[in-house]
Amino acid sequence: MGMTKNDAKWELIFDDFNIIKIIEIQGCFIITSAQINKYREARLMTKFDHQAQRPELFIKYNLSILPISRGSYIIGNFDIFHNLNDDDVEITKITFPSSIESINHKEITSEATAINCAYVSKILQDFTGENNLQPTVSGRMSSKSFDFIINSNDNQLSINVENSQIEIDGGYEGDNSLSLIEAKNYISDDFIIRQLFYPYQLWNNKISKKVRPIFLTYSNGFFDLREYEFTNPKHYNSLRLIKHKKYLLQDETVNEIVLNVEFIETILNSTLIIDDPKLPFPQANSMERIINLCELLYDNEFISKENITQNYDFNSRQTDYYLNAGKYLGLICDEKRDGDLGGILTEKGKNIFELSIKERQIEFIKAILSHKVYNEVLKKYFENGEMPTKKGIVEIMKVSNLYNINSDITFLRRSSTILSWINWITKQIEE
Repeated sequence: MGMTKNDAKWELIFDDFNIIKIIEIQGCFIITSAQINKYREARLMTKFDHQAQRPELFIKYNLSILPISRGSYIIGNFDIFHNLNDDDVEITKITFPSSIESINHKEITSEATAINCAYVSKILQDFTGENNLQPTVSGRMSSKSFDFIINSNDNQLSINVENSQIEIDGGYEGDNSLSLIEAKNYISDDFIIRQLFYPYQLWNNKISKKVRPIFLTYSNGFFDLREYEFTNPKHYNSLRLIKHKKYLLQDETVNEIVLNVEFIETILNSTLIIDDPKLPFPQANSMERIINLCELLYDNEFISKENITQNYDFNSRQTDYYLNAGKYLGLICDEKRDGDLGGILTEKGKNIFELSIKERQIEFIKAILSHKVYNEVLKKYFENGEMPTKKGIVEIMKVSNLYNINSDITFLRRSSTILSWINWITKQIEE
């Protein structure tokens, strides 16, 4: 795995300040923005929203960093992240109001737009159960002063925060509660609890109503909302999921296509099979994340590999895997700008995002099924009424003329991606 700019600068800082030794003796290390800025801008050096974004030294020594004031940070063996649950939840369909013209819910390019869209379509009202919900607080503000405890190795450490800067993506007050929303327009495996905990501390100490931390994820027309609570308001790691719902927006005027078994079988049997490209066979199991990466490229036109790794919960190896998977499907191509390697959408990829959400799903399904091995595996699924085993998938792979797969071990490893993509297709089937 290549060393990033942050990796290199943090190595210098750790050496110059003897950070590992001090943490071993004192349990933590305090560093200021001014000290970090001498090596690289602190804003870039301390932004780790996900575990995978931590610099190599932090990962090696199981370290994390938290802001404790407007100009200082604490480094230690803290447990600061929370894994997102991946439970299947029923999808609630919500009609987007036709009277709203200033939001295009098919092209949501920022967290702010995602929240506004969720509000005007009454997704937030449904999720919170607060019909009389009004936008009240958002943006950057001071955390004020508070103390909390955090898990550190097998112990707990007490930390004081004094006027650290926080940012609230959206705050909505109802008759009974204040919902504080942290929003992301990309899919991740985890998130940093601080983004919920610091705003919760501020407002839980200021108002009498219940404060409800909510994590919202938007991708490809779907809104995932998770409500959490801190069972001990002063314990950073007492976060507990109490509610999870998933919403899909649809237009009032569009006649929805029904993706039933018959429709999927029609796609399966009518899709033209292409020669497998001379590209690495996909090893990116999450079709949702492939689509989300394409969506981000559509919004940004070009994203360098380094930016994908630093900003979207990928490590550098995953960045390559998912870009290669997009290339395999004909949706992404390589691009180099200002010396940085990255990706852009092909014309095929761009055209998909001009379609409605349901039409997009159909085109993604066609892109997968145009490859013989995926087509044959799905046919076996429909013929037998159950998914082929990995052994059965490997047998299909071996007669599908795949590029540069030469060993049984590699066949077996790559079969997991085939299984995952076919499972994604079957999840699109509506009863």
